Amino acid sequence: MFTSSVIYKDPKAALAWLEGAFGFEITMAIDGPPDAPEMCHYEMSCAGRGRIMVGAEWAEWVRVPAAVGGGNTQTVHVQLPGGLDEHCERARGAGAVIEAEPADQFYGDRTYRAIDPEGHHWTFSARVRDVTRAEAEAALGQPIMATHWQ
Repeated sequence: MFTSSVIYKDPKAALAWLEGAFGFEITMAIDGPPDAPEMCHYEMSCAGRGRIMVGAEWAEWVRVPAAVGGGNTQTVHVQLPGGLDEHCERARGAGAVIEAEPADQFYGDRTYRAIDPEGHHWTFSARVRDVTRAEAEAALGQPIMATHWQ
């Protein structure tokens, strides 16, 4: 199992924003002590699935995108059970910058990309059709190596 951790200047504000914009749910909350509030730890899920950790800049090497010129060394991909277009509109309404509008992909998902208020990039997908590997290879025009795709 892998779990991403996303760092925020204001993790408590991020929790509220992620809940309102993306529909995430807090599944764990550990506030940092009064003398070191950056030592907090929070976890969230989406529709009861997956896990993302949310924290603060607790060490010199842990920074938010704004602290490094807006760069991101990772994006977070969230597979939704459905309702992708509505999810996008909810995020847009909460102030997310929609970097890529919802669009069907050759591999059978519909996706959109959003940027949160602190500059993290998120990709959301929902399966809209089943596609065989041969169909995806034909659409892409090149072979795909995949251990779990027929």
